[in-house]
Amino acid sequence: MFAVAPLEALVRAGHDVSLAVTQPDRPKGRGMEMALSLVKHKALELGLPVAQPEKIKTNNEFRTQLEELAPDCIVIVGYGRIVPRWMLDLPRYGNINLHASLLPKYRGAAPIQWAIASGESATGNTTMRIDAGLDTGDILMQRELAIQPDDTSVTLAPRLAAMGAELLVETLAALAEERLQPTPQDDARATLAPILTREDGRIDFARDALTVCNRHRGFQPWPGAFTRFRGKQLTLHAISPAEGALEAGEMNVTGERLLAGCGAGSAIVIDELQLEGKRRMKAREFINGYRPKAGERLGS
Repeated sequence: MFAVAPLEALVRAGHDVSLAVTQPDRPKGRGMEMALSLVKHKALELGLPVAQPEKIKTNNEFRTQLEELAPDCIVIVGYGRIVPRWMLDLPRYGNINLHASLLPKYRGAAPIQWAIASGESATGNTTMRIDAGLDTGDILMQRELAIQPDDTSVTLAPRLAAMGAELLVETLAALAEERLQPTPQDDARATLAPILTREDGRIDFARDALTVCNRHRGFQPWPGAFTRFRGKQLTLHAISPAEGALEAGEMNVTGERLLAGCGAGSAIVIDELQLEGKRRMKAREFINGYRPKAGERLGS
């Protein structure tokens, strides 16, 4: 999704996009029908040729295709892997990457999610010239964007994509006019944003309530935030920090209010949740239906 707005912006700005490269079509859904990536959908809509290599590093056919095109610049958005040397050396302006963080912070595949999960109040976009490392190349331009207190990765990503698309167009114009002075990254300030795993969504109630809530916001829509209740998975859909002196994972019911204890003497209010095999429900429905006992714990 993040790469669609930049692709549109490049075409709108008048750049000759000679090839759009995206992942192969994948089977999806119950019928396992072949699904096109959003980038392919947009490229076809724009009338652009599309390539879908399974891999790039040792793909001689793809390499020959790019060498015949002889591009002035290769733009990479949302790739998340090391670019092979032959591709780095091909275009005269290099391989230019749009990355959804203020590098060197949040290098890696999930910068939007980890910025929110880490409690940042701002993030942004960086354009950089890719080198042999992962998100380690020289910075070309940057622009900051505020993270709202109720932002999730779902709400923040489109704003970053729209802003990043404009930044990318500005970067290419400045490169062509030789107005940019690339700036090396300070590796000592680098942080990582690794690809998310399902376990990242498992709630650790030893963390303080704000951290638990930030991770919940960052890890939407996947892997979300989940724990265990009476031997079954319990997904928490809506939570917020609260006052409460409870043990980590300890549940407390006050009227229609459901709390769970977290670290550092904090707690969360659980407003919406979903027990494995059941529908999503409000806290009051859960309380009335399952009647959590005093001192009962989540996570076991």
